[in-house]
Amino acid sequence: MKHYKLGFIGFGNVGRTVARLLLAKSAELRELYEIEWSITGVATRGMGWLSRPEGFQASSLLSNSVDKSLGLVRSTSINEWLLAAQPDVVFETTSLNHETGQPALDYLTAVLKSGSHAVTANKGAVVYGYEELSKLAADTGKHFFFESTVLDSAPVFSLFRETLPAVKLRAFSGVFNSTSNVIIETMEAGRSFDEGVKMAQELGITETDPAHDVDGWDATVKVCALAHVLMKLPLKPSDVRREGIRNLSTLRLQAARAEGKPYKLVARAKLSENGSSLNASVKPEQLASTDPLGNVRGTSLAVHFELDTMPGLTITSHRPNLQSTAYGLLADFINAVRE
Repeated sequence: MKHYKLGFIGFGNVGRTVARLLLAKSAELRELYEIEWSITGVATRGMGWLSRPEGFQASSLLSNSVDKSLGLVRSTSINEWLLAAQPDVVFETTSLNHETGQPALDYLTAVLKSGSHAVTANKGAVVYGYEELSKLAADTGKHFFFESTVLDSAPVFSLFRETLPAVKLRAFSGVFNSTSNVIIETMEAGRSFDEGVKMAQELGITETDPAHDVDGWDATVKVCALAHVLMKLPLKPSDVRREGIRNLSTLRLQAARAEGKPYKLVARAKLSENGSSLNASVKPEQLASTDPLGNVRGTSLAVHFELDTMPGLTITSHRPNLQSTAYGLLADFINAVRE
């Protein structure tokens, strides 16, 4: 039985759900994978850099009732925190920065340099630091995993890494943003754009800033992450033609739905003829039900791949929620420590 010390950078909705899932899966982790764990470090804007070498009680962290008198160490920087907490694996779930990937990029760099596995849900860090972080992980004998960054817990990166050797990805398209789906469908029902945003917020699926969703930034960064990892092309958000959903009116959306070709915010990327560049876009499109993405509804997400060895492969994440995202992080943890 191996005991792993865990650290959390960010302990909001996703981080807390990971902790709950760890508690719920504790028996399976022990019985199936011989994994035991404790949380020795937590860092948030509100709490600061906290560590307890003997481990926090997860239930106390979840109830915001941490006893501050028993072996609690307060640090002033991530390097100091890593030294105090000594984590084997760190979960990084800070907010998306679509312009630079910071501060997640610096956090993950420090984590790998300290000798810990790095598991993130932050797609910005993948877009702006994939090559450097992957090399650093290889140099330190650790793993940099990020399955939850694009399709929640649905296997995308691990699918290619583990089960699709020697394929060439020629193009992909996807419905990558649940918030836009919900807003569009709310407006199709005759309600306003603002009501759609509120509905998505109540479901807990929006980015910290909803503008990242409705203006297409979330989907754009996901396109770039897929291009970086699966196509080995360093696509940046500024390279993607981007249009959000703010200009879609209720009448226009209702007419499209009545026509049987409703609008969705669709992300696309396709290799050039010589394979040296990508043509990439994120914009509202009308899709027929026969399209591989045509029946994606509600909070569901999907990606369709065009490969040299098969004409099409579609992966759908049906109605993902916070637990779905958290499971992607949990799976990365298990795969990191068992390899």
